[in-house]
Amino acid sequence: MTRFFMLYQDTADWLEIRTTGLLPLLARLTFAATLLVYFWSSARTKLGDGLFGLIIPSDGAYAQIFPRQLEAAGYDISQLGILHWAVTVAGTWAEFLLPLLVVLGLATRLAALGMIGFVTVQSLTDLYGHGAIAHDETVGALFDRMPDAMILDQRLLWMFLMVTLVLKGGGWLALDRGLSRLATPRQSPAL
Repeated sequence: MTRFFMLYQDTADWLEIRTTGLLPLLARLTFAATLLVYFWSSARTKLGDGLFGLIIPSDGAYAQIFPRQLEAAGYDISQLGILHWAVTVAGTWAEFLLPLLVVLGLATRLAALGMIGFVTVQSLTDLYGHGAIAHDETVGALFDRMPDAMILDQRLLWMFLMVTLVLKGGGWLALDRGLSRLATPRQSPAL
């Protein structure tokens, strides 16, 4: 029996050493396959018209990010302040840039940390701003038999991907790795 456990441990050690960059790469690929288009599609709905759409958000952007404040203002965007504009523009840019950085593996840890913050704010806005807190089927519950609730179940899995990237970096095929190799001076062989 001891021989079996030693073989098992040797195999596990071999896998650990040779696949350290695989888990973060798979996390980035999973994010790209499941969430990249979701975030970019959402961000596109926030863009205003024309060339200045990146700095002049659509009316829908304010409705998505500040639903209660916009309702209180009678849906008149001009009644909202500069802070509302700044948060809306920054949120829109973040929804484009952070997912791109995650997929490319560029500033991966910071981008993943930013995505954790983004998804947290998104979830709180959905729960309290849009009233999802009143709908048990949307909120869900942890440790139940239903794995499909939009807030707790799905976003917990999103967060797991991001925490993996914060802790492990971008893994194989990440731009971070290539840039760190360029930044690290090479030592010439000793004569």
